[in-house]
Amino acid sequence: MPIIGLPVRKSGPLFDMLQIRSGMGAIMSEGKPIVFTGHAVQRMKERGATENSVLEAIRIGEREPAQRGCSLCRLNLEFKREWDGRYYGVQQVAPIVKEETDKIVVITVYTFYFQEGERP
Repeated sequence: MPIIGLPVRKSGPLFDMLQIRSGMGAIMSEGKPIVFTGHAVQRMKERGATENSVLEAIRIGEREPAQRGCSLCRLNLEFKREWDGRYYGVQQVAPIVKEETDKIVVITVYTFYFQEGERP
């Protein structure tokens, strides 16, 4: 079931953690290394995002402009587990990225949780 107009993507194959090789669309260039700032890594830990989910959001997520020439990449993922003491069916991963000439820098990562409910 779509959440906020975005399809839910079931957890898929693991992606190369250094490069996104295809499917980057007009905003992201293929083959550039993905670099995580220390701030982004800290926020991923605090907010329950994995490196693979962030890479997948960059690769196939919907993109929208963000401040200072950055882009927000948004992807809903099947979650079906507890986060912060509550059960959720969907996790939305939303990294803010800045494309530079030689790399893509992950500035920060937001997560949102949907379909709160009881464990099945």
